[in-house]
Amino acid sequence: MILECAVCRTRYLVPDTAIGPNGRTVRCANCKHSWHQEGASAAALIAAGDAISPPPVSIREPDTAPTPATPVVGAAAPAHDFDAFGYSAPFRPRRNPARRYTAIAAAAGVAMLVGVGAISTSGATGFATQLGLGSAAQSPLRIEQNRIDRRDLPSGSEMFAVSGRIINPTSEKLPVANLRADLLDPQGRAVYSWTITPEARSVGPKGVVEFKSATLDVPNNGKALRLSFLGGAG
Repeated sequence: MILECAVCRTRYLVPDTAIGPNGRTVRCANCKHSWHQEGASAAALIAAGDAISPPPVSIREPDTAPTPATPVVGAAAPAHDFDAFGYSAPFRPRRNPARRYTAIAAAAGVAMLVGVGAISTSGATGFATQLGLGSAAQSPLRIEQNRIDRRDLPSGSEMFAVSGRIINPTSEKLPVANLRADLLDPQGRAVYSWTITPEARSVGPKGVVEFKSATLDVPNNGKALRLSFLGGAG
């Protein structure tokens, strides 16, 4: 059975057995208004399974002392308090890890492009010079080679001596890289190579740095010598 308060129009759903066949006085839990509610027919109560067994809660007699308003047990909530669209998601949407990884990869790609642009703008020589390495391929330094000194030693070994100087034709101080010496056969192929360390790691404006090196027992088919800065031609 549905009960409706005549004052505030609040509606309650209660079992027929809570009212009984003779009816009873009930009180609205919302506005405290009391009225006599007529009971259901005896046949309806018998069909419900219990003719007169009203529950002892929430249906109060007129002489019952006022208490804080409580909804009738088993009754529906007031109609005006119900919002069929009052839904909020019980959880946050799950993040997509693939989208996050894609964003990270895109950021890394942008950083690489910025780095390439910076190198293109300032030049590889500038970066290498800041690192103290220089860039042999772009170096303006010149190599002047002295005559090769090739002689037999009393021990029976052959000494192959190379010397020369590194010239700075510019008006700036430049770093000096190691030299690479390649002994070439008649076909121009390198048959023996070694590294020569100059006497100084930098050369001032219009300055000169000497170098010299000697090695033993080079191949006999070596007919020419090629000197270059490590990393590229001087």
